[in-house]
Amino acid sequence: MSRQRTGDAAEEGSVLFIDNVSGEEADRQLILQKANALATGNCLTEAIDWFSAAVRYGPVRPEQLGTFVDCVLRNFKGKAKAAGADASSVHAGDSGDNSSTDAQAETFGCPNCRSFLGEPVTMACGHSVCKRCLRRRLLSKCRRCGEAVTGEEKPNVVLCGLFDKWFPDDVKTAKALSDVDALCGRRRYREAVALAADVIRRDSENKAAARLSRAEAYAALEQYSLALDDVEFCRGSGFPAETFYRKAMVLHEMGQVDESLQAFLQCLAVDEDFPSAKRQVEKILSDLLSPTDENVKFGLRETKRNKSPHLHSKTLVQPEQHPVRKHPDNPEKRWESLDWSGLSRTPACGEDGLKRVCSAPQLGDQEKGSLLKRKLSVSDMEPCFVDGGSNKRKKQGVSKHSEHQAAARATARSVPRDLLDLNDFECSLCMRLFYDPVTTPCGHTFCKNCLERCLDHMPQCPLCKESLKEYLAGRKFTVTAVLDTLIKRYLSQEYSERTKTNLEETRELSDLVKNVPIFVCTTAYPTVPCPLHVFEPRYRLMIRRCMDTGTRQFGMCINDPQKGFVDYGCMLIIRNVHFLPDGRSVVDAIGGKRFRVLSRGMRDGYSTANIEHLEDIRVEDSDELRRLQELHDAVYDQACVWFQNLKFHFHKQILQHFGPMPEREADIQATPNGPACCWWLLAVLPIDPRFQLSVLSMASLKERLVKIQHILTYLQNIPNN
Repeated sequence: MSRQRTGDAAEEGSVLFIDNVSGEEADRQLILQKANALATGNCLTEAIDWFSAAVRYGPVRPEQLGTFVDCVLRNFKGKAKAAGADASSVHAGDSGDNSSTDAQAETFGCPNCRSFLGEPVTMACGHSVCKRCLRRRLLSKCRRCGEAVTGEEKPNVVLCGLFDKWFPDDVKTAKALSDVDALCGRRRYREAVALAADVIRRDSENKAAARLSRAEAYAALEQYSLALDDVEFCRGSGFPAETFYRKAMVLHEMGQVDESLQAFLQCLAVDEDFPSAKRQVEKILSDLLSPTDENVKFGLRETKRNKSPHLHSKTLVQPEQHPVRKHPDNPEKRWESLDWSGLSRTPACGEDGLKRVCSAPQLGDQEKGSLLKRKLSVSDMEPCFVDGGSNKRKKQGVSKHSEHQAAARATARSVPRDLLDLNDFECSLCMRLFYDPVTTPCGHTFCKNCLERCLDHMPQCPLCKESLKEYLAGRKFTVTAVLDTLIKRYLSQEYSERTKTNLEETRELSDLVKNVPIFVCTTAYPTVPCPLHVFEPRYRLMIRRCMDTGTRQFGMCINDPQKGFVDYGCMLIIRNVHFLPDGRSVVDAIGGKRFRVLSRGMRDGYSTANIEHLEDIRVEDSDELRRLQELHDAVYDQACVWFQNLKFHFHKQILQHFGPMPEREADIQATPNGPACCWWLLAVLPIDPRFQLSVLSMASLKERLVKIQHILTYLQNIPNN
């Protein structure tokens, strides 16, 4: 499919009707919609024309260029691939292929930067990253599962304690790197340089991370050559995207915005989810599209370092002339004209609303568009690393992959057996070995079941009392992968015993005859829907256990002042559970088997019972079965008449709560509970609950039909007011 056809397809359905907007603002919105449609269709040249035209009616904000940046990035990758060097594989060892590392490296290595998991922070998805990556906003999604990262999580207390005990030197280095970043955040750059240099001298494995942090400090001190040397050193390290990003930031500080734009795109080509790089590209493109002066328009944004000797000459665009640029190699040469052929074409207008807009003078718009096309030209969009003035590291490029593999192997640490302590892996709530350990946003870890039980009573962390309302609303409770792996690897015997105990408890909870959970509420009937609103902590636990064990069943009985609940009830089968943000739930259940209570008990606050299931006594004699069928048909017809003669609002309420009356069944003894219409009638008829209970307990279909027939006859004899 051609690019033009792609653009046309993308633009279909993209032009929305604009209400409450008139004049130039309406034109601007229409043009932006067209531009975004073309960008979505990967028509870069045409999209540039339309974004340039939109600037005539007002500035284009960076946040409005997200689709445009995606289009630029796709074209950047396409150009690189066509040139035989896929930008996503600039660093052979940086593609995230974890097959070259062993299981221990996977456990103790950060999935984002692949260095030691110093000061681990566990995210909502259960995966952990180092604090440095999270605090420096080096990722927007988890590298293992792709889930969005909030960046507000706190370090995992249990893992921090374990790593501090097992690998004190590595943790010390990780904390030193955090201190470097903290010093940069407080603008104490010289101290940050000194501390980073100390880390580089005494730790060979973390040189790359320390140099990238030091490069940021050097750039702030305007020592750009030193910053570029540090960044160049990190080529081929475990920080490919961050290396490109830091290079781009240094170039941008120097005023070399052209080169910085390419480096930002290289960063996004390696990691398209790098949030800071995408924001910077949006800002640069916004500045290129929005010059600051009407007569003398700058092709590049004037930075705060514009007086630096490193600053490139700005491209000037004179009114009503072709844009010119200074010769990039020889500053003595005169300004030369640019070749505009084929670049400044005004796109055709497909919509009536766009025809009027296109007819306006657009000389300045064409100049901005052509300038931007030149910045994004094929020659500029090369996936190579921009040289910072030192080539000595480039000569060693062939060994980068092996260096990265060596660094990955270095992270394959072994836990000293004499430092393994079972007490370090105990849940503070149940005082047993963690089982399905879950970490809260505040950094504390508990068994999944223990945490859920605590949150049934109070939406706060059991240890620090920090609010967990948002965490509870999400209801993720994802197992902390690193901690779960450590337990299974180093405490395999203890884990097996813990698993065995958990299976025994689950098996006991799964028994549908002994210690069956009882919801003391109302009377339920076979085949009849019974929606429930569950809010009490004990019943929240009960419903959760029914779901976790897989039985999805519990008993329902009405209250009895002496016994706690009556002797007969009905099992409810959970069809669906909708959890509310505060932990309450709406349970969609339907009646199952009837039962008789043999004995009563309690478990964790809710009632239990040993039960036996009830079934109707089958009729074998053919004459008796024929008479039973006739009785059933008579009752069914009588029920239909009664239901049709109800007042409209009663009729409507019954349909809303219980649904329509079940169809007549051909075999009235097909199920142990008899015809479904009997239970539907028993549920909707206005009779005393004790009378309903007596019918529920009957094992004779004939007796049940007779009882229902008497009730229908009585109701039909009452005058209809």
